[in-house]
Amino acid sequence: MEQCACVERELEKVLHRFMTYSHQSEERLDELLRNVCELRSQLVAFGVQDADLSVFSQTMTQCCKEIKETVQMLASKHKDIHGSVSKVGKAIDRNFDAEVSAVVAETVWDTPERQKYLSETIVEHLYRQGMLNVAEDLCQESGVVIDMSMKQPFLELNRILEALRMQDLRPALEWAVTNRQRLLDLNSTLEFKLHRLYFISLLNGGIGNQMEALQYARHFQPFAAQHQRDIQILMGSLVYLRHGIENSPYRSLLETNQWAEICNIFTRDACALLGLSVESPLSVSFASGCMALPVLMNIKQVIEQRQCSGVWTHKDELPIEIDLGKKCWYHSVFACPILRQQTSESNPPMKLICGHVISRDALNKLTNAGKLKCPYCPMEQNPSDAKQIYF
Repeated sequence: MEQCACVERELEKVLHRFMTYSHQSEERLDELLRNVCELRSQLVAFGVQDADLSVFSQTMTQCCKEIKETVQMLASKHKDIHGSVSKVGKAIDRNFDAEVSAVVAETVWDTPERQKYLSETIVEHLYRQGMLNVAEDLCQESGVVIDMSMKQPFLELNRILEALRMQDLRPALEWAVTNRQRLLDLNSTLEFKLHRLYFISLLNGGIGNQMEALQYARHFQPFAAQHQRDIQILMGSLVYLRHGIENSPYRSLLETNQWAEICNIFTRDACALLGLSVESPLSVSFASGCMALPVLMNIKQVIEQRQCSGVWTHKDELPIEIDLGKKCWYHSVFACPILRQQTSESNPPMKLICGHVISRDALNKLTNAGKLKCPYCPMEQNPSDAKQIYF
C-alpha cells in the first residue's frame, strides 16, 4: 500500500498543476480575447484616420506583444507539467516490479481450450458491465460463440440497472412483480424497497402528490406483516407533506444514498435468481491477484537470496499461504473423506498443516493424547494448528 500511496502523491501533484495551468490559461486567454474584441469594435465604430495611424500601430504592436508573451508563458508552464508527468512514470518504475514472469506459470494459457475459457470469462465480464459492443467485437475476433440464452439475462439486467441509475423504478418494479415468488423464496426485500422508494419519490413531489401517494400505498398490503414498522413510518410522513418532508422528523426518507442501495440490492438478488455470483469472476480473480502478487514477488526474492531453489518447484502451487480476507473465501460443498459425511456449519471442514482437509468430527476422532497423525501423509501435528475452511 505504501507503493500505491507514493505514486498517488505524485499523481495528485500532476493533477494540481493541470488544474492550476487550466485556470491560469483560461483567465489569460479570456483577457486577451476581450482586448482584441474591444480593439476590433473601436475600429469598426470610428474607423482609422491618417492622423491616428501611429497610435493604431502602437496599439496593435502592444497587443501582438501581449499575445506573444502569453503564448510563451503558457508553453513554458506546459513544459514544466511534462516534467511532473515523467516523475509519475519514474515513481511507478521505482515502486513496482514490471517483470512478474518469475511467479507466473508459463503454460497456464498454452492450450486452445484454456484460451477459450479466458475469452468467455472476459466476455461475461463485459456483458455484466453493459459493454455489449466490446463483448461482440471480442467474440468475433477470438472466435468465441456465446449462446443468446447467456446474453439475454445480462441485457435485461443492464437495462434495469441503467433505468435505476436514471431514478426510473418502473422496469425494476415490473421485473420484481414478475419474479415475486422466486424473490420470496430467497427472503428478498427487493420488491418492498422498490415500492417504498417509489412512494418516497411521490412524497418528494410535495402536497400535489398526496392523493397519488395514498392510492399507491395499497401496494404495501402484501408486505404488511414483514414490514409493518417501515410502512407506519411512510404513512406517518404524510402528515408533514404540506410543510415539506425535508423540514420534518421524516427527513431521513429523502437520503440520496437509497438509489445506490437499491441498485446493489437489485444486482445481488437478480444474480441470485440467475445462479450467478454478485461480482464478476474476472474482477474477483484480478483483485485476488493484485493482493497476492506483492507477497509472491517478495517470497521469490527471499528464495533467490538464500539460494533455496528447491522450496518452490511448481508454479501451480503457492509456497506460502496468502490471506486474501473473508471476501475472497470461495469453497464448494465439501464431503469428509474420512467419515464420508457432508460438512456443515456445526461440523466444518478443517485444513491440516500438511494441506489435507477433513471434517472437524474426523479431526476430533483422530486426535489421540493431544496429537494428530494425518491419515494421508502421515504427518504428526497438533490438532489446534488446524484451520477452519469457510464455504
